[in-house]
Amino acid sequence: MGDGEIYFEFVQVGQQMRVAAIDAFTGVEVIVVTPLSASRQHMQQLALAKLRRRLGEGTDGAEPTPSATRGKFA
Repeated sequence: MGDGEIYFEFVQVGQQMRVAAIDAFTGVEVIVVTPLSASRQHMQQLALAKLRRRLGEGTDGAEPTPSATRGKFA
């Protein structure tokens, strides 16, 4: 992921907020669903953390295997 741009998309769905984080360089996208009561900054931090995990940052740098991440996130 490096120092590239990250795009965030916020869409209200009922009483929840759907937040997408997209890495501009790789095109990898992750989605989190948060309560509306959460701050925008907290929503972005949560989505960014999930994107970093998806891209393998915060680990030994290796891409996570599909079986290691399957079923952890809805």
